[in-house]
Amino acid sequence: MLSAVMEDYIKAVYTIGNETGERVSTSALADYLDVTPPTVSSMVKKLEERGLVDREEYKGVTLTEEGEVVALEILRHHRLLESFLTEALDYDWADVHDEADRLEHHVSDELTDRIAEALGHPLADPHGDPIPTRELELPDAGETARLSAAERGERLVVRRIRHQGDEELRYLAEAGVEPNEALEVVDVAPFGMVTVRTAAGEQSLPEEIARLIETVPAEEEAEPAA
Repeated sequence: MLSAVMEDYIKAVYTIGNETGERVSTSALADYLDVTPPTVSSMVKKLEERGLVDREEYKGVTLTEEGEVVALEILRHHRLLESFLTEALDYDWADVHDEADRLEHHVSDELTDRIAEALGHPLADPHGDPIPTRELELPDAGETARLSAAERGERLVVRRIRHQGDEELRYLAEAGVEPNEALEVVDVAPFGMVTVRTAAGEQSLPEEIARLIETVPAEEEAEPAA
């Protein structure tokens, strides 16, 4: 059995590694989890002893095959919980991330499977993140482009908003930037600020936020993600 803290570390390594395509440094984990580097080093050593991460000194860590299985199990729990909270309990999509973080360590695979069945086996959670199947395979999310790479005048539809805390998600929700909603790129500043127009009005987003928003061209948008 893994502790909730161990599971948080495994999910963090998976998330950061997928975002960067590189090994995950101690400092990146410390920033992501809001802990000190020595705390990270201690936990990484424990995970390495359990065969869940592969660590190279000065190069960072990556998940082993076993560690990736654990990460996908946690993500399945988390993303189905987010979907259940919004669909069945009428939570706002911007308020479910932290709640699912607390619950994901305490639900069984059987309960998760029942939630998936009750929801009709959704392919994506309320933020557009793909939900691993029962076989722990990720559905194909299709081609997307980061909002940070958009050009002035483009009309886009938001497909996915990558990892954010609830506070950032509420900020985006108030700005009308949410999955399956259309927006127009009004301006792209030389220093990275992207200004968009949504149904809620104009909003300027810093580059570090815009790069976590995945979009598709509005004219190519078909059915919204499940």
